[in-house]
Amino acid sequence: MPPAAAVDRAAASLRLLADPTRMRVLWALSGGESNVGRLAELAGASPSAVSQHLAKLRLAGLVGTRRQGSFIYYSVADAHVSRLLAAGVDHAAHGPSSGFVAPEPG
Repeated sequence: MPPAAAVDRAAASLRLLADPTRMRVLWALSGGESNVGRLAELAGASPSAVSQHLAKLRLAGLVGTRRQGSFIYYSVADAHVSRLLAAGVDHAAHGPSSGFVAPEPG
């Protein structure tokens, strides 16, 4: 078993990824760094919503920033983030077309 702290961090990261807008933003960033305005266009969300999502992703260490003058550019923190996102999307694309149904407890 992996260390408990690593499992806790992984679970927290996966919870953050469980949002379609965040997934779209990270997908866009997997192609290279970008600013909030462009990410908002690509994700189909408002710049203020994307900024809030980016703040959470940054605090979790999933994205990084670079300042150039008055502009802030975002990028995925590392290749692990891009691979995790790609694996999740690939898994969903090859799963049942009717969608996931959680099993009944018990």
